[in-house]
Amino acid sequence: MPDPTFEDLFRSARRSAVHLEMRDGYMLDEDFRQWQAGTRFDPAERWRSWFDLMRDTTGRGVVVRRARIVSEPVTEYIRYEYDVTAGHNIAAGEQVRWLPRRRASDLALPGNDFWLCDGEAVLFDMLGEEYVTDPAVAELCATAFEAVWDRAVPHADYAPR
Repeated sequence: MPDPTFEDLFRSARRSAVHLEMRDGYMLDEDFRQWQAGTRFDPAERWRSWFDLMRDTTGRGVVVRRARIVSEPVTEYIRYEYDVTAGHNIAAGEQVRWLPRRRASDLALPGNDFWLCDGEAVLFDMLGEEYVTDPAVAELCATAFEAVWDRAVPHADYAPR
């Protein structure tokens, strides 16, 4: 049986989905380039399929939390992420927190960004995706996420510097 798709994971989530982001830059796509050039857009409209999936997921009562570990001063890409977060992630029902990397130095973290659904299924974000259901890996990711979440600052209280 093939691994579930990202959308399958969210459609089957019952309680929670958490995402830990640890990179200071991601794909430098056209949306980022337009933002750099000063073009502002409605992220909920620009990325409608993501927005609708998150809105549907949180609307079913699934708690979706995203924590971002960032270097300071922040990169231009992180500034872009911060700028679109309220109109995209938060507007879709996600809870988002930010943690300066200097405050994460003593935390044990997985080697890659990940999504963890219901504390059981991990989808690692790398150049490709890796789906894992090993309970030890899921526990590692859950523990790491909670440690970051507990130290991180809510989006509304974070000021990128």
